[in-house]
Amino acid sequence: MLLRIANGTVYDPINGIDGEVRDIWILEGKVVAGPPTDASGQPLAPDKTIDCTGMVVMPGGVDMHAHIAGPKVNLARKMRPEDKRKARVVKRTPITRSGTTGSVPSTFATGYLYAGLGYTTAFDAAIPPLSARHAHEEFHDTPIIDKGFFVLFGNNHYVLKQIQAKEPERLRAFVAWLLSAAKGYAVKLVNPGGVEVWKEGGDNVHGLDEPVEFFGCTPRQIITGLAQAVQDLGLPHPVHIHCNNLGLPGNWVTTLGTMQALEGRRAHLTHIQFHSYAGGSDDQDTFRSRVPEVADYVNSHPNITVDVGQVLFGETTSMTGDGPLGYYLHKVTGRKWTNADTEMEAGCGIVPITYRDKSFVHALQWAIGLEWYLLVQDPWRVAMSTDHPNGGSFLAYPEIVQLLMDRTYRQEVLKRVHPRVLERSVLKDLDREYSLYEIAIITRAAPARMLGLPHKGHLGVGADGDVTVYTPNPDRRAMFELPRYVIKAGRLIVEQGEIRAEEYGRTLCVTPEYDAGALPDIQKWFEAHYTIQFANYPVDESYLSHGATIVPCRVDDRSSRRKMAGES
Repeated sequence: MLLRIANGTVYDPINGIDGEVRDIWILEGKVVAGPPTDASGQPLAPDKTIDCTGMVVMPGGVDMHAHIAGPKVNLARKMRPEDKRKARVVKRTPITRSGTTGSVPSTFATGYLYAGLGYTTAFDAAIPPLSARHAHEEFHDTPIIDKGFFVLFGNNHYVLKQIQAKEPERLRAFVAWLLSAAKGYAVKLVNPGGVEVWKEGGDNVHGLDEPVEFFGCTPRQIITGLAQAVQDLGLPHPVHIHCNNLGLPGNWVTTLGTMQALEGRRAHLTHIQFHSYAGGSDDQDTFRSRVPEVADYVNSHPNITVDVGQVLFGETTSMTGDGPLGYYLHKVTGRKWTNADTEMEAGCGIVPITYRDKSFVHALQWAIGLEWYLLVQDPWRVAMSTDHPNGGSFLAYPEIVQLLMDRTYRQEVLKRVHPRVLERSVLKDLDREYSLYEIAIITRAAPARMLGLPHKGHLGVGADGDVTVYTPNPDRRAMFELPRYVIKAGRLIVEQGEIRAEEYGRTLCVTPEYDAGALPDIQKWFEAHYTIQFANYPVDESYLSHGATIVPCRVDDRSSRRKMAGES
């Protein structure tokens, strides 16, 4: 099928297009330079033309950090019946399946809601590899969007064992093997070392150089060891770090220390808002923002990228692979709590939470997130996220757009929140307003580039034919809440909020090279400790039933290539 998107005002930052009127041509799901020609050299007529005169055209949105599948998401759905009872229901149609919404939507609803918002790609940020099958099964039932997931490594026993033994080659081989076995996309660290300490005795690590009991390694060594392994393997996305001490007063010191510990290695620090607090434990008199200091470091160190984890006011569900954090939130809020551990790999905690604008702590968290967007000078280094559903639903992205594009609106909301926020943050002094071009960067181009997805986040030749078309509106929230058209792989999928066609996106994964000579050691350890057989652990191709896109790894260092090939 040949599709012409005609006369739209295009914002495509990867290709330097800032509000130019032009046509977009899509053939068989990919963007092409123009219509192909017939045997006589005449341009072929499009099978379908969508006239976008006067409308804003952008690539499909890319959400690089959310929680949409896997064991803790499914557990949260079951844990929150009260959330489901009052939430809008997605009704079945001749095209679509039914589903529930709320802070943790069901699988089918997740795909429809993302598409209705103009997003065509999303990543789950924390999957235990032992639960990869379950995540892929949920992906099977998540329509329209392309998706992938990050695999949890920061508390994996084999990882800690190799770091303790100073065996970087075995560590690198294990990372590559496990990503391939899980059909995952990237390496995720959650409270490195801290979750393991919690599982062993109900405590946590509190500093980068505090030893992890039984393994004798430290969070600093886990971070640098895995960052180096990821770099050596040439993975498309750098190590994705949820820092130690998330949500705790004074944690900005740990966050800055984590960035410094990388010593120039590439890394992505996620939901950075939750890691930017000054103050003492349980002392609101000293609780304040430290975004200016940490953002200064990010601005001067191009090896670091971030997503924000913006807090929005309202009811949601906190779900995290950080078990001790889940318990901490339970103690602070007094609300129900679920904890789960995954053998020798990971853990999680789930707690309902309501963010209130009159709460000083919640309002300051809201302000700190906005400070990050406004203080990072280069929009290519910051991606939009709410850490869905932790800071709020991904459905709140249009609200964030309005806050960023409209300083007057931002100041009006600031007047309504707890008054101490004015003195504990610099938000009131920030006049910056985002342009449509910059919004296209932080919601599309930048996350695609950070993820290493050359076919996403732009409308150049060879890109996926994923396009979102908006009707211009000075009310930016209203504009971004209801796209006029959403095209997925060259097919019109959504029109004015209505699903028009059934489509299932592909799974994005990696298959890095590694030294197969390391497998006997991995298998020996595995069969001595796991509850399942080694041969039954890897996810087979049948779980990728809607197709997969294997994103290439790029190993530039020749010595690393030789090591992976087993050469001297």
